[in-house]
Amino acid sequence: MGVKGLQYFMERCCPESCVTVNLREMARQHVSKTTDNSSSCPTLVVDGMACLCHWYLCQDWVCGGQWKEYMSILRSWVETFTSAGIRLVFFFDGMVEEKKRHVWVKRRRRVNGEISKIFRYIKLHGEQPGKDLFSLPSGLATFTRFALRSLGQDVFCSVQEADYEIASYARRHGCMGILGQDSDFVIFNSAPYLSVVKLHLESLTTVLYDREILCRAIGLNVSQLPLLACLLGNDVVPEECMQAIRNNAMAAYRKSYDATHSGAPQGQMVFAVSQFVSSLWGAEEEEMGLIPLTLKLPAAERKLLEKGICSYLLAALKVPQQDATPPFTSTFEKYVSPEILKACREKHVSAEGFMVYNVLCEGVIECSNSLEDEEDHELLPQAFVFKSSRQHIYGLLLLNKHNDGTAEPPAIREWIVYPGNPLNEPDMVPAVPICIPCEQPSLDLMWFTSGPDVSALRLMTFFSIFDCQEFAELHGVIEDFILAALCLVTYIVLQVPSLCSEDVDAYLSQAVCLRLRSLQELQQIKLPFLCSRAVQLGSLYVRGLSYMLGANCASGCPLPNTALMPWQSFDGQLFHSKYLLAHSGTEQAVLLDKHPSSLALFLQLREKHLEVCKKRNRVLQSQSKVNVLGQSHRPRYRDGRTACGDNWRERGDTSFGIWRRETGQRSGGNSRAKLQERPAHRVRGGDQHSHPRFLPPSVDEGAQNTSSRPEHTLSRWRPSRGRYQLAPRWRLPPAPGT
Repeated sequence: MGVKGLQYFMERCCPESCVTVNLREMARQHVSKTTDNSSSCPTLVVDGMACLCHWYLCQDWVCGGQWKEYMSILRSWVETFTSAGIRLVFFFDGMVEEKKRHVWVKRRRRVNGEISKIFRYIKLHGEQPGKDLFSLPSGLATFTRFALRSLGQDVFCSVQEADYEIASYARRHGCMGILGQDSDFVIFNSAPYLSVVKLHLESLTTVLYDREILCRAIGLNVSQLPLLACLLGNDVVPEECMQAIRNNAMAAYRKSYDATHSGAPQGQMVFAVSQFVSSLWGAEEEEMGLIPLTLKLPAAERKLLEKGICSYLLAALKVPQQDATPPFTSTFEKYVSPEILKACREKHVSAEGFMVYNVLCEGVIECSNSLEDEEDHELLPQAFVFKSSRQHIYGLLLLNKHNDGTAEPPAIREWIVYPGNPLNEPDMVPAVPICIPCEQPSLDLMWFTSGPDVSALRLMTFFSIFDCQEFAELHGVIEDFILAALCLVTYIVLQVPSLCSEDVDAYLSQAVCLRLRSLQELQQIKLPFLCSRAVQLGSLYVRGLSYMLGANCASGCPLPNTALMPWQSFDGQLFHSKYLLAHSGTEQAVLLDKHPSSLALFLQLREKHLEVCKKRNRVLQSQSKVNVLGQSHRPRYRDGRTACGDNWRERGDTSFGIWRRETGQRSGGNSRAKLQERPAHRVRGGDQHSHPRFLPPSVDEGAQNTSSRPEHTLSRWRPSRGRYQLAPRWRLPPAPGT
């Protein structure tokens, strides 16, 4: 959020503080002023989280992400700066501080509402919504860190508030600037704050928000800016907490000046609070940066204000902050060695790890919004799907019996966004030991030793987390990223009973075909329509890759992390295309682009997948067979629960909160539309497959409109299946002319 109204004030009421700069010239000037030859390379510190929406410029975003294209964009972006002689250092959020949890929750709830609108739009129009509903693909921040590292860039992941670490690094290393979009960087007494929103990549020009000019305009010293920021409102001090002070300041200001003196009300507010702050200090207090005694506040508000001010005060550290020893709690020291704690922190800070630090050192994990349809009563939310794998990761990390092993391991606090979760408190999720032939493996053994036996143990441990131990024998036989895709698809099928064989074919075929598709070919794919169910399945796969990344890090990295990157095994457009083809009954040869080696690999993967499913008593049925199932023949969960869509919500899961109780009537957006098939047409844009053209009834509002549908069509597509339908469904765009 930054400081409430400050950036608007600088742009509209104090334009002289917004200076257009050329970064090439700025870099040359920085070098000329630097006397220390060891640090003469001009360095720009980049707030990675603020840049994500400016980096992801791919046309498609709703299908799960165009990851190969995204990698190409990142590479070009980095090369633009390096060719200008500018070194880049990237920072990403590594955790959410509890003092800002309320802000995180508020944002997640807002995005949930936007995601609901996205799915309603898709089901109504059969296409991707406009930019007003744009949502970043799942896991983008996580995978971008690894992408930038693969491009040879310096990347750091924060262990506290990322803004603070960025400002601290920039000040400590004498960097030429901070590139981001957060007015907090105006308040920090650090390197110049440069706008990523105003950045023109071709000319390398942007806007510099000059804090010195701002201070002259509002009559404050730089040391007084933290108090101004807290009184205006920021992430630490909510705006409403200091409302009374602002009201009094505004009243005093209007007595002194004409009401039109400073233009817009927000401009008046900044001037008024600045005047109030200036009046609080005597000459001897100006440089202290503390709350003046003349500011009378209740104890609780003073403490909150002090906390907010301290969040802006940069410590004069002699050594890099990332080399400091973290304040580990004794709770986790009972379960892992000091060497493990040190190693996991180092990997976290250098953006080489995922999940492990948050579990061992903080006891909490966060997962932001995913594209999940809250009206879908059959597909489980990703929080449910991957709960088992997360618990196994926790068990691997915490059930090591490092010291005595007699104490009950602590439950992990999970802040995971999913439909129906109000996020009022975290879900407490216990660790569960992995099922492995030998005893629970030691982290010290897997992380710090080598040898063929240890390598085999790492691999077996990794696959055990996903209950796919049999796939360890395929290591070295097929490519690592294909092996990872097979494991992930199998795990999803074991956890989600409503998936059918056509879904598996779509997942596996796109992973196999992606290897041979160029970036240009992927960009040329055109879809006849979008299916809301396929959208959620695409997001589910990408989210699963992030949990595989966490499992890999916890297991000592038996697979290279590069094998778990989405640009290796997933493309949203390609997956959606394969999904539509698979569910239209397309032959396997056509599904595999008529490529013999791809078909052979696909059949091999499918055979291994079915073997594991059979051992787990998971019967994978085809769409046609699922369509004719009556209510009493629905697939069951592995623990025996039926797969009825409303039952799993009505049941209520204490680990994830209570779901809304269904009324028994399915919403129009969630009912499966009947499909009226017309002759296949060739998809424009160079995609070599023909998609059957499905056109729905002119109006589809679920059960409310079934009477308007031709009886012969219903009998063709929807034979007596009972109340619930487990076949994959999609809502399609209205027929032309309706």
